Amino acid sequence: MAKGTIRYWAAAKAAAGTHEEPYDAATLADALAAAGGGRGDEFARVVGRSSFLIDGNPVGTRPHASVPLPENGVVEVLPPFAGG
Repeated sequence: MAKGTIRYWAAAKAAAGTHEEPYDAATLADALAAAGGGRGDEFARVVGRSSFLIDGNPVGTRPHASVPLPENGVVEVLPPFAGG
């Protein structure tokens, strides 16, 4: 298990009700499951459509269960947004 920070942006921030929170998880999937507990359908919908960076590196299409989280890492949750 690693400890770090999850940061939410835009619609993810609104759905989470916070800008950031700690994680204590081995994988991205574990961290997202713990973060989603009790937050409801809107949080799950937004996170399900989001992109993720871990310490600035894109997760891409890798299965979240196969993405290990580093100690003192930062997970950025980036929902789709319009603009450029």
